[in-house]
Parts: sequence; C-alpha cells; structure tokens
Amino acid sequence: MALQQIVELTVTGLGYDLVEIERSAGGLLRITIDLPWKLELSEAAAVIADRFVTVEDCEKVTRQLQFALEVDAVEYQRLEVSSPGIDRPLRDQKDFERFVGAVVDVTLKAPVGAAARGLVNANRRKFRGVLERAPTVDGSALHWQIVWSDAPQVKPGQKVSKKRLPAPLQVLGFSLDEVREARLAPIVSFKGRGMKGSDDLDGIELDASV
Repeated sequence: MALQQIVELTVTGLGYDLVEIERSAGGLLRITIDLPWKLELSEAAAVIADRFVTVEDCEKVTRQLQFALEVDAVEYQRLEVSSPGIDRPLRDQKDFERFVGAVVDVTLKAPVGAAARGLVNANRRKFRGVLERAPTVDGSALHWQIVWSDAPQVKPGQKVSKKRLPAPLQVLGFSLDEVREARLAPIVSFKGRGMKGSDDLDGIELDASV
C-alpha cells in the first residue's frame, strides 16, 4: 500500500483524524493527528469536542504506526506523531466548516484577476482574513469568503485619532477548487484563539526513533 493509505487507515482506525503527513531530511516521517469533529454534534461527539490530543494519544498512534509501517516495509529513520500546531492546515470542506470564524491564511492557485474588487491587487494570491460562509444563490455549490481590513496595526501605547476613518472591509469569495493552500493564521494570544475548535495543547510531539 502507499504511505498515505497506510497512515490514514491506521490513524482513522484508532479513532483519530489524519491532518498531515510530512517527510523531512534525515528520514524523519512526521504525522499530525487530531480528534474527529462533526458539524452536527451528537452527545458522544460533544464529549470528544471537549478533549484535546494528549501525549497518550500520540503514544498509541505511534505504536500502531510502527507496526503497520514495518509490515509494509516503509523506509524511515524517525517517526514523529504530534497534534496540530497553531498553523493547522485546512484540507477539505469539513475543516473549513470546523474553523468558520477563525483567522486563516489562504493561497489561491491563480491570481484573483478580474474577480478583484476594491483595493485588491489583481495579481494577488495570498490573503489573511476571517473565514466565513459565502451566501449561496439558487442552490449553487458551497463557496467561502474571507473578510479583512488593511488598516495598519496600532503599536502598543500609540494613540489613534478619533477622527481617523476606519479602513474599509475587504471581502474575497472563493471555492475550494481555487485554493492551493489554507491554514489557520499562526496568531499567538494568551487569551487563546477565541474560536470554535481551538486547541489549547498545540504542538504536542512524540518521537520514536528506529
């Protein structure tokens, strides 16, 4: 079996969600897992939603992956299983549903071109803003949008004139087919992300060297 299939079957079989597979220099195989999420939470899913990936979860997945990779003779030097970091990737519609209201970084496959509106450069591909569902028309396919303001950041202690007009909000609509990459914006705050589905224990890692 292919590496993707081996890892996905193992991780999902243990009741986790596979977030990402990375191969790095030196034979490092890094696997990122998360707890499953459902749009319509049942009583059982609500319990899962209150948990976060722990060291014990990573240990369990590591042991099973070591066995599965050995059976299929997958070559690697070091196996690392971790929880998602603050820049967690958004891979599919389920992830986009999960993180509605979050600040995300979106990179498009092609420049916005003629679809650009307002102050958006037609050659621009990368955007950071709040993820929202875009209004649908006549039952068309689900689209998404991000909303942001290009107002300059206010430095600590800096006074802002009450007469200064706020920068206008910008809106970019897109479909998942147009996205090259999407991730949670790596914004650090002692108050937490303040969003649905945020992870308090980002970046738990467990190494298993062979």
